Amino acid sequence: MNKVKKAVIPAAGLGTRFLPATKAVPKEMLPILDKPTIQYIVEEAIESGIEDILIITSRGKEAIENHFDKAYELEDTLLKKEKHDLLEKVQKTSDINIHYIRQKEPLGLGHAILYAKKFVGDEPFGVMLGDDIVVNRDGAPCLKQMIDIYEKDKASVIGVKQVPDEEVSRYGIVKKTGKETDKASQVDELVEKPPLEEAPSNLAIMGRYVISPRVFELLEKTKPGSGGEIQLTDALNDLAKKESVVAYEFEGIRYDAGDLLGYLKTTVEFALHREDISEDFKKYLENLLNS
Repeated sequence: MNKVKKAVIPAAGLGTRFLPATKAVPKEMLPILDKPTIQYIVEEAIESGIEDILIITSRGKEAIENHFDKAYELEDTLLKKEKHDLLEKVQKTSDINIHYIRQKEPLGLGHAILYAKKFVGDEPFGVMLGDDIVVNRDGAPCLKQMIDIYEKDKASVIGVKQVPDEEVSRYGIVKKTGKETDKASQVDELVEKPPLEEAPSNLAIMGRYVISPRVFELLEKTKPGSGGEIQLTDALNDLAKKESVVAYEFEGIRYDAGDLLGYLKTTVEFALHREDISEDFKKYLENLLNS
């Protein structure tokens, strides 16, 4: 069985929830503290053993490529000024093996993943959505947990978390068969953004996948579904009828940076966990709340 060494990060969305900021800046480049959102995703991939990353972009996303490229003048300036800590941070993003391809039309996540077919070939691969940052401070990164499940159970893996009833219609939802394999459960059905009364459970797909390459032949046959788009969830539903697919409730905290409130919550929580600023930030918040 092939090892999971490739990951795909879809980053072609327009970012309309963050307008007007995203008129000129890709939403994936909006910073959480001093680091662009997408960098957290890329670092998780590298820490999970991924060797090659494909970022699927669209028109106007050149800033993503620039961020992960060499910046010779900047690096030279930092070196001459002996700002070695900043130089290390800058160089950390330029030594990663990243590839890029553009999604020509916004036809859905499934359509975007199809652009990765040649990159992936006949290997299993990870998919990491750029709005979802997952932090597991006491253990393995989320994607690494899922790769371990894939290699043990020989099944595609979908990362899930339980959500409140009022949030069910925002997500792809998983129905389990009841058969348990290690920490994962066999998937019987997946439904994209169902109304609460039609949802098979409250287990929501949370932006992390390890998928068999067979999904590409199914994506090519998938018709537009929810929102008139080609949905990855629909193709995975078909995949579950042909081979083993499991749902895994991963360890760690998932942060939703895909809307304004989630982005603000993520920023605040990351600041509170950041050693160099956490104490001063806590005092600021306490004073603000007590004023």
